[in-house]
Amino acid sequence: MDATLDTAALRDPALRPIGEKVRLGQRLDHADGLALYATDDLLGLGHLADVANRRVNGDRVFFSANQHLNPTNVCILRATCTFCSFARTPKEEGAYTRSLEEVYAEAEQARGAPTTEFHIVGGLHPRLRLAYYTDMLRGLKERHPTVHIKALTAVEIAHLARIEKISEREVLQALKEAGLTSLPGGGAEVFSTAVRATIAERKLTGEEWIRVHRTAHELGIPTNCTMLYGHVETADDRLQHLEMLRTLQDETGGFLTYIPLAYHPDHNELGEELGRVGTATTGFEDLKNIAIGRLFLDNVPHVKTHWPMVTPALSQIALSFGCDDVEGTVVFERVYHEAGARTDMAMGYPELVALIRDAGRRPVERNSLYESVRDVFDDPPPAPARTRSRALPVVHAA
Repeated sequence: MDATLDTAALRDPALRPIGEKVRLGQRLDHADGLALYATDDLLGLGHLADVANRRVNGDRVFFSANQHLNPTNVCILRATCTFCSFARTPKEEGAYTRSLEEVYAEAEQARGAPTTEFHIVGGLHPRLRLAYYTDMLRGLKERHPTVHIKALTAVEIAHLARIEKISEREVLQALKEAGLTSLPGGGAEVFSTAVRATIAERKLTGEEWIRVHRTAHELGIPTNCTMLYGHVETADDRLQHLEMLRTLQDETGGFLTYIPLAYHPDHNELGEELGRVGTATTGFEDLKNIAIGRLFLDNVPHVKTHWPMVTPALSQIALSFGCDDVEGTVVFERVYHEAGARTDMAMGYPELVALIRDAGRRPVERNSLYESVRDVFDDPPPAPARTRSRALPVVHAA
């Protein structure tokens, strides 16, 4: 597909010198980033990001036949992560911790479906040890040997290292030996010390998050990276965050994809403090963050839109704003629906393919490592045995 820059598409004069850098394949600096965040020329910004994306990915758009699993929502940071709607204290209403058999039962929805990835994240449970997670991964691999496992954020890795009194490297090595394929990018939020003091006071610092991901990369475990935007952060905070991600990627090359995550204010303390309800970010801001992520993170091969968070319609538009991944089938999304997301819990395989095709792009199913499973632009997609999911019974944490 054509990746030629059209300078006439840049209405904002401030974008033209940046456009020249994009045309020449030169790296953007902090001042460029501030200009991108300041512009109201959304279509011009999208054009720049689309050019940058097409040079790497052409007209391909990736998606995964994945299933989200959340073993527990019990979390020791319940009181201090003010932006989170998912976490519970052990005895709070709605708190749950799944037994391994319950996790395996939920994963059985993969039987007869084209599932290629389990995405596993949860709370920082004070009593679940490393063995719970290694046993879980081994059990899932035994039951679903061809499915990749993307599991546990950097925050969960560091928590397990603390309660086991071992290094993060040892935790990661144990998980890898149990079947871990890659790490998700959650827990990054925004790396700014001041922002974290406001929204996630006791969470890992930005430097500690980077350290866990660097260690994973050194062990041959690729990871994703994220940024949570739309709360109390500034454009400068966002750019410092992106610069830290870009620097680590220069060092290790271990990031697979970048996912900008829109803050949702319902059912959490921060939303109440800010007086927000419903969707905190606008579609304008969501598309801007996708595009700037693509332009600034020139060394990260993929940029993903998370359709359960920003809606399938906006995710489809994002494919013209530098995005080349629309997430996956998901099956049962809990984290953002607890925060007020009004999208469906899951999207069927044929619907995902249609969303991409209708945007004029080529749907390519991938696994966790962005290896192509099938190009489905011309071929009909496989029909999954189930297209709906249900919540399983849960037990309160002991």
